[in-house]
Formats: sequence, C-alpha cells, structure tokens
Amino acid sequence: MYLTDRSAPPAADRARGRRRGRRPGVAPVVLVLGTVSLITDISSEMVTAVLPLYLVTTLGFSPLAFGTLDGVYNGVGALVQLTGGHLADRVRGHKLLAGLGYGVSALAKPLLMVAGSVGAIGAVLALERTGKGLRTAPRDAMISLSTPVARQGRAFGVHRAMDTTGAMLGPLAAFLILSVAVDGYDAVFGVSACVAVLGVLVLVLFVPGRRRRPAVPPGADTGGARPPVRVREALALLRVPRLRALAGCAALLGLTTVSDAFVHLLLQRRAQVGEEWFTLLPLGTAAVFLLLAVPLGALADRVGRHTVFLAGHGALLTVYGLLLWAPVTPLLVPLVLALHGVFYAATDGVLPAALAGVVPEHLRASGLALVGTGQALARFGCSLGFGAAWTLWGDGPALAGSALGLLCCAAVAGVVLRPARGDDGRR
Repeated sequence: MYLTDRSAPPAADRARGRRRGRRPGVAPVVLVLGTVSLITDISSEMVTAVLPLYLVTTLGFSPLAFGTLDGVYNGVGALVQLTGGHLADRVRGHKLLAGLGYGVSALAKPLLMVAGSVGAIGAVLALERTGKGLRTAPRDAMISLSTPVARQGRAFGVHRAMDTTGAMLGPLAAFLILSVAVDGYDAVFGVSACVAVLGVLVLVLFVPGRRRRPAVPPGADTGGARPPVRVREALALLRVPRLRALAGCAALLGLTTVSDAFVHLLLQRRAQVGEEWFTLLPLGTAAVFLLLAVPLGALADRVGRHTVFLAGHGALLTVYGLLLWAPVTPLLVPLVLALHGVFYAATDGVLPAALAGVVPEHLRASGLALVGTGQALARFGCSLGFGAAWTLWGDGPALAGSALGLLCCAAVAGVVLRPARGDDGRR
C-alpha cells in the first residue's frame, strides 16, 4: 500500500496530454485561490494568535475548557467538510460551496466581540469552523482538477505557501493592533472581520465559476443527462485500498497531533516567553512553512508522498521531545518553531496531493473531504484528550503521552504506507 499516484484516472492522463510540450508553473486558478487563502488566513490567524491568551488569561478558562473549545474548533469543521465536499460534487459547483464557506466564516468573526461565556464562544467558533468545513474540500478540488497529476505536490505547495503568508501576516497584525488599541481584543476581532470580507470579494470576482462536467466512462448511456453524485457513490470510495490506507493513517496520526495553540502555550511556558510576545510565536512556524511548502511539495512528487508525509511527523515528534527534555536556551524557541513549520510543509499539501491519482474527477471533492474529515475528527479527539490530561496530571505527562502515541502510530503508518516491492516511490 502506498501513496504515490501510479494509476491516474483517464481524465488526468488527458490533462497531461493537453499540457505536453510546455511546463507551466501552476494554473492561474491556483494563484487566485492562493490569494483568497492568503487574505482569509490573515483574518483567521489574527484571531487564532490571540485566542489562547484571551480565553485562558482574560476570561479565565481552564486548560480543559480551552481544550474543549479547541476541539470544537476542529471537530465541527471536520463534520461539515463531508457535506461541503459531497454538495460540491453533487451540484458541480465548487466555487459556489467555497464562496458560501468563506462567507460564513467572515460572518462569525465580529460575533467574538459579544461572546463571553464558554457556550457563546463555542457557538461562534462552531460557526466559523462550519465555514471552513464547507470551503476546504471544494477549494482543494479546484486546485487538484486544474493541475496534472504529476505536479499535484507542487501546486498544493504553492497554494499552501500563499496561505501561509497570510498566516504570518495575521499574528503580526494582531500584535500591532494589541500594541496600539485601547480595547485590543475587540479591535483584533473587528479588523479580522473586515479582512475576511475582502477575501470573499476576491473569490467572487476573480475565481472562475464554470461548472465541471463529470467524467463519464466510454460507452456509458447517460440518457442525455448526467446523474448527480449520490452519497452511496461517495462513501464507496472507502473501498479503494489506497484511499482507505491513506485515510486510516491520516486519522491515526491525527490522534496524536497536539494543536498549534497547545504547542505555543507549552513553548511560552517552557521558554518563559512574555505574554506580549505570544502572538508572534506562530510567525516562526509560518515562516518555515512558507519557505519549505513548495520545495517539499515538489520533493514529494519525485520521491514519494508517503515518505515526505511520514518525515513530517518525525519533525513533530522532535518538537514534542524538545518541549519535554531540551534545556531552556535561546535556541529552544526558534528550533521548536522551525521544526513545527517543517511538519506542516511536509504534510499539509502532500496529503491532498496524494489523492490525485486515486479519486476520479467527479468525486474529487468528496474524496478529499473523506480523508480530511477523518484527520480533523482525530485531532478533535486529541484536543479533548490533551486538555483533560493537562488539567488532571499536568502538561508534562500529557505531552509525554502524545509523544509515545505519535511514535507508535508513525511506526504503524510506515508499515501500511510502505511501497510495494520493486517500487521506489518515484512518480
């Protein structure tokens, strides 16, 4: 079982043939969607950067309460992602579903200014994640369907690099606003909402909205009409061995992937970083992600996506080890953030790129949603479990348990995703 895309669907082969004789960088739609993600991530990361301190320090939430909210933040989006992916394939309108998702997320941002209880904040975060869940699979499907199979890793790398540029600018903007605004947190939430609206406008105005015609097997009689994608047809994708292996391993590894917010809180406490500098910690992760997303995506296209994917989790395991046992030195903060960025650069775009030759075109968004949902639900469980363990036993034992779990899960995934004999994993 392996992740390299040796059996591309016929439509993908035709797409390669159309592009033969020239080697474009990436499709224009990838660049436009990258711009939308850049703007939207500025908005989202402004909130994400201040939310842990806002909830724990200002509102006095316990680690368990924060872990629950962080789990909601990931879990709701995971469940909705299935709906977004299926509807995008069913109505053949990826832009429509993506635009709806971006709009819902923009609507949720200003509501944080009036939410003060666990329940209210949980509802607002659930609404924001609903938007993310609706847009993720249709957006990634547009990227995948506009790119030849052999260049999927590079295309997703370019998109993730642009997305990460926004992830860098968001915390910086939050830092600047907090340093000059009287009502700092409310100002961050308000500006974030305005930036999110700009991202929606760019999507509506510049992303092509043509509906895709689903691939029909040669000789098939459609009666003059193309049947809509059924739920049963989408779920049947799990019978595909390679997709099932990828989905299972992504979920297994997600069970031990501690959220960014917890990693930054642990690093802040371990290295005694001042609260005024906390919002800048995500910048280190984002900077390395930005620098390595395209090179590691291209590397995955050449040497095998399973290899790069598992190596990324090795970087995350090293992060856990440093937070547990490394001495507090001036190098601890940049080293942890750099390895955290390597983890994302080696996994975030590589995972959807691995599906290009596994899922047919007319089910592309559904396939992406199935894998993404399993991974996100696993991370939801990790947030709940890690928050509870931190509350009961402390942050050290909680992180040690996550590190041991990641080591075991990575070993299992390495066996399941091992290339077949005679296959070196190259495309």
